[in-house]
Amino acid sequence: MIDIRDVMPIEYIDDWEMRIKRQDALWHNEILDRPVVDFSFFQSNPDFPFPASKHASYEEWWLDVEYQAQLALAVAMNTAWMGDALPTLPPNLGPDFFAACYGGKLIFEEITSFIVPFLKSWDEADILRFNWEHPYFLKVEDLYKAFLEIGRNRFYTGWPDIHAGGDCLVGFRGPANLAMDLIDERDAVKAGLKMVTKDFFRLYDHYYAKLAKASQPCTGWPFIVSTKKWHVSSNDFSYMISPADFNDVFLEGLREENRSMEATVHHLDGPGCRRHLDSLLTIAEMNMIQWVYGAGRGRASDYIDLYKKIQAAGKGIQIQDLELDEVDIIMRELKPNGVWMHVNVTNAEQAEAVMKKIRKWK
Repeated sequence: MIDIRDVMPIEYIDDWEMRIKRQDALWHNEILDRPVVDFSFFQSNPDFPFPASKHASYEEWWLDVEYQAQLALAVAMNTAWMGDALPTLPPNLGPDFFAACYGGKLIFEEITSFIVPFLKSWDEADILRFNWEHPYFLKVEDLYKAFLEIGRNRFYTGWPDIHAGGDCLVGFRGPANLAMDLIDERDAVKAGLKMVTKDFFRLYDHYYAKLAKASQPCTGWPFIVSTKKWHVSSNDFSYMISPADFNDVFLEGLREENRSMEATVHHLDGPGCRRHLDSLLTIAEMNMIQWVYGAGRGRASDYIDLYKKIQAAGKGIQIQDLELDEVDIIMRELKPNGVWMHVNVTNAEQAEAVMKKIRKWK
C-alpha cells in the first residue's frame, strides 16, 4: 500500500486526494460520503494541442515514444475529469504484450495489437523464457520514462495491460490449439500456467515499485485509482471452455493472482465467460467484478440480475459504460456499496445533474 501523503498531486484537481480515498474505501464496499462515480469528456485546451502523426505504419505510431508521451499529455489536458475521475494514462503495447516478451511478434492495428502464436507444441516449452531484454519490454521502459516525466502533476502513469494465466498461453499457442491442449496436453498447460504466473508477479512488482518510487498511485487501464496494490485479473480464453475445465485448470491460478494483491477486480468479458461466474465468486480475495457484455448485447442496465448476484456474494461491481437514462435504474435496483461506475456525459451540466442524484443514493 502507498501512503497517500506520498502520492503526486494533480495540479488542476483540487480534491484529487478525496477522489482516491473514495476508491480506496470502495474495495471493502464502504462509502465515505457518497458512492464512486466517474465522468470524463472532451474539453478543448488550445495550450496542449494533439501531436500530428506522420507515421508510415501503425507499428511506427505505437512505438514512437516521444509522440505517445505528447499524445498522453494532450489527452489528459483536453479532458474534463469530474466526479471521482482522475487522469490515468498507462503506457501500453496491447493485451498480448506480456506473452510477446517470451519471444512473440506483435501485429499493430489502429486501436489494438495482437500476437502471432509462436509455440508449435509443448515439446518446445523449454524455449519459453520471459526476456527482460526483449525489444517490447525495453520499449515500454522507455515509454514509462517519458510518461512519468511529461505527466508530472498532470496525469498518473498506470501499469500496462498484462494478461497473465490462460490469456498468456493463448498468445503462445493460439485459442484453437490451446483448447485442444486441454484434451491432449493438460499437464503441460498446467505447468505453463505455473511458469507464467510466477513471471507475472515479478513483472507486476517491477512496475509497482517503479511507479511507487515516482509518487504514483496504483492504477491501470480500468481507471480505478487507489493507494492499494491492486490488479485486474482475467481469462478471456475461458469463453471457449466448460466450467469443469475452467475449475480444474485455471481457477487456482486466478485464486493465486488475487491472493497476492491487496485488492482486485476481475475482468469478465462476454457471455461465454459468464458461465464461470459462480466459480469466480468463490475467490474470497476478489473484491470486484467488471462485467463486459459486448457490443450489440444490450446495455448495462439489462444485466441487473447479474449485478445483484455479484453483490449478494459480497463483491463490488465496476460498470464502465452507463448511459444517463440508466442511472435511475441502477440506483433503484442496486445497493450503492461497492459500485464504481462511469457515466457517459458530454458536458459539466449533465455530470452535475447525475452527481445531485448520486449524493442521495443510500
